Amino acid sequence: MAINTDVVGATSEPRQRTWTSTDALLYALGVGAGMDDPTGAELEFTTENTRDITQRVLPTMAVVLQASGLPLRELGDVNLAMMLHGEQGITLHRELPTEGTLESSSTITGIWDKTKGAVVDVEASTVLAGTGEPLFTTRASLFFRGEGGWGGDRGPSVTVEIPESEPDVEITYQTRSDQALLYRLNGDRNPLHSDPQFAADGGFGTPILHGLCTYGFTGRALLHGLCDGDPARFGSMDARFTSPVMPGEALTVRMWRTDDGAQFRTHGSDGRVVLDAGRFAVA
Repeated sequence: MAINTDVVGATSEPRQRTWTSTDALLYALGVGAGMDDPTGAELEFTTENTRDITQRVLPTMAVVLQASGLPLRELGDVNLAMMLHGEQGITLHRELPTEGTLESSSTITGIWDKTKGAVVDVEASTVLAGTGEPLFTTRASLFFRGEGGWGGDRGPSVTVEIPESEPDVEITYQTRSDQALLYRLNGDRNPLHSDPQFAADGGFGTPILHGLCTYGFTGRALLHGLCDGDPARFGSMDARFTSPVMPGEALTVRMWRTDDGAQFRTHGSDGRVVLDAGRFAVA
């Protein structure tokens, strides 16, 4: 059965999610916060009881806090095993609290024919439960291999011209060999990131790092490189996934300042681009 293109605009039922201070600490550790931190600059993200320090939350935790289920069942009889995470974006409407209850709903905003596959764009809006105060918006582009070719619109194309000059800011973080095992405790238990045989069946020599873990490492670099480590200044972040990352690799984030923030790109240990077309805005 071909993908159902009539479901653009379909919205999931609102769902709630409660999180705690411990969840925020676990997410921070999952994206490398606190590693090689001799000055204690990230203690506000990794501890809740350090003298004279108030706990805060890394902005990219929004990608795991989102509570709504994607309305993908509306797409018809598509093979979810053929789905790839193409792009991810977040916009923070306020600093994330260290605990609370939120409510999210997701909407399919576009379905595009890329000939060899279909791209499904999804946007989720999240508010604080009880008050309705906007908390964050997330955006994702999902690529379904083998679902294109119906002669539909190819959709918009976002071109980000990364400068050829040396970056204004460059930060390298080392991931751990067990980084995926730690990050999966935030909720993504896909065995591709933990089971060697499952990874081998997918064509990988070892389990790979979650794309959103790479996204979180990149977000930390943007936070410290462009916002002086202040989550209240973190506005929005969008990027395209271009290559899987293996746990234990070093990730280098290169940033070129713009009038409202920066363009960025993330490289793996061997120099290949793993996150591309990065756009960041300061709040």
